[in-house]
Amino acid sequence: MLSPKKVKYRKRQKGRTKGKAMRGNTLEFGDYGLQAVECGHMSAQQIEAARVAVTRHVKRGGKIWIRIFPDKPISKKPAETRMGKGKGAPEAWVAVVKPGRILYELEGVAENVAGEAFRLAGFKLPFATRFVSRRS
Repeated sequence: MLSPKKVKYRKRQKGRTKGKAMRGNTLEFGDYGLQAVECGHMSAQQIEAARVAVTRHVKRGGKIWIRIFPDKPISKKPAETRMGKGKGAPEAWVAVVKPGRILYELEGVAENVAGEAFRLAGFKLPFATRFVSRRS
């Protein structure tokens, strides 16, 4: 799974996801992309599951770019624990996603193959996505 080698602080505040993605919202590398329509958190496991879905559908053809990285720690308190006694231990790593953000890019395959691959990948994600291409 993806996770940072080193972070400045072990625990981070939750924050708010509002507004649109100001960067990372255009195709830079490939011909086709998967773009987020809603905001949310995408865990390292979800990033990997969607990547595997795309890779399997294109039968390891073409080239894929992952445009997001999980750099935010999410902490959880153990089950059946009373309130108080501080913040829980870091459990997972997530990427903060805003609407308009390009999540994956793909090149070297036909448009219908890329569209179907990204449709399958979209099922693995916790928010709505759409297929984008250089032509549209």
